[in-house]
Amino acid sequence: MIPTEDILKTIEMVQIEKLDVRAVTLGINLVGCADGDSGRMLRNVRTRIHSAAGRLVSCCDDVSGTYGIPIVNKRLAVSMASQLLEAHGPAVCLPLARVLDESAGEVGVDLIGGYGALVHKGFSDGDRRVVDSIPDVLSTTRRVCSAVSVASTKAGINMDAVRRMGAIIKETAERTRAKDGFAAAKLCVFANIPEDNPFMAGAFLGAGEPGTVINIGVSGPGVIKSALERLIATRKNVDLGRIAEEIKRTAFRVTRVGELMGREVAQRLGVRFGVVDLSLAPTPDVGDSVGEILETMGIAAIGAPGSTAAVALLNDAVKKGGLFASSSVGGLSGAFIPVSEDQALSRAVREGTLTLEKLEAMTSVCSVGLDMVVVPGDTDADTLAAIIADEMAIGVINGKTTAVRIIPAPGKGPGDVAVFGGLFGESYILPVRNAGRSGRFVAFGGQIPAPVQSLKN
Repeated sequence: MIPTEDILKTIEMVQIEKLDVRAVTLGINLVGCADGDSGRMLRNVRTRIHSAAGRLVSCCDDVSGTYGIPIVNKRLAVSMASQLLEAHGPAVCLPLARVLDESAGEVGVDLIGGYGALVHKGFSDGDRRVVDSIPDVLSTTRRVCSAVSVASTKAGINMDAVRRMGAIIKETAERTRAKDGFAAAKLCVFANIPEDNPFMAGAFLGAGEPGTVINIGVSGPGVIKSALERLIATRKNVDLGRIAEEIKRTAFRVTRVGELMGREVAQRLGVRFGVVDLSLAPTPDVGDSVGEILETMGIAAIGAPGSTAAVALLNDAVKKGGLFASSSVGGLSGAFIPVSEDQALSRAVREGTLTLEKLEAMTSVCSVGLDMVVVPGDTDADTLAAIIADEMAIGVINGKTTAVRIIPAPGKGPGDVAVFGGLFGESYILPVRNAGRSGRFVAFGGQIPAPVQSLKN
């Protein structure tokens, strides 16, 4: 029997502290849809998505109603589009993306991930077609998201791919100039990309995954913040070790809720349950912020000395709590620091306490990387590539996932605001110091070799 205290605590987390299941993501393998005839391939893709995902939204709504816990987003993650495009020319890229977009809308989901490529060791023909088409695809579709892997601890960093992605991001943002470059918010560049990530824009179905699988993303920054506020207000002599323990205990409860919901959805759909990803993914709402957790921990100005250590403590405690709660923890699992999606982080940018350099330092100990960072629209492509290269190096050397989701807002500069709306939020523009001074380094291209710590066999 579940203790009464745990039941009451869960009710409080849902009703007061904004606990929710942030995303239920259904992974769908589309490799079997490949066909030399493009029309038949596109029909196969549509049929496969409808067959696998037709009941996803209704199942999620039923489970949410049963347990009284909101499921905010229902999403799809499919096999990398590059696999379907190996036998086709560039003219098929946009029709495939439109089928993905339309099919996602027809089954009622918010976003669909998988229009991407794995190029950390080089480009196949399909990879190149996908990458080259990203600006067209993301600027003309509503739900399609793209993830491109350019580095891994085993492979090193493909600097040719990094440079290409700098240009792609620049062009993608420019295509949606009227929306502050919003299309680039649906594009992530990765090192050590996970195959079971339920969060967008990085979700896709990896080659080692089942044909269909439910992966669930649980969030709860407000729950963690409230738990720490109570601890500090009611206990004497609270130290950082006690704070870490409280975060761990709270993460345990949140993970148990997420796994219960995910397994129930999977059972009702008749598919495998994959992982629960406990990631503190903030929203623009006040009280649902990772930045506010850092402030509760004593960081009076986000970006001040101590901010990186505070993120490290938070990220580690969340992972420990999740692992203790479930043997099915996966994805990214930790703390996200997406600037435009977190009102406290965006405020710190406005106040000048949070800089690009400090954000980069904080990403070395969080669970992703430079996320939803908005920079001046005149930032050149090679500087964007160099920012990506720095972040990839952090991931490769430390054997962790890092990613870059950066938006050069066309026509805007430091002090201006980019507004994306919804969960994507808004942010003041982060200045990029020393822009235009990395071009020669990036232009060398080639492969930065894998580090010595990759040799583990």
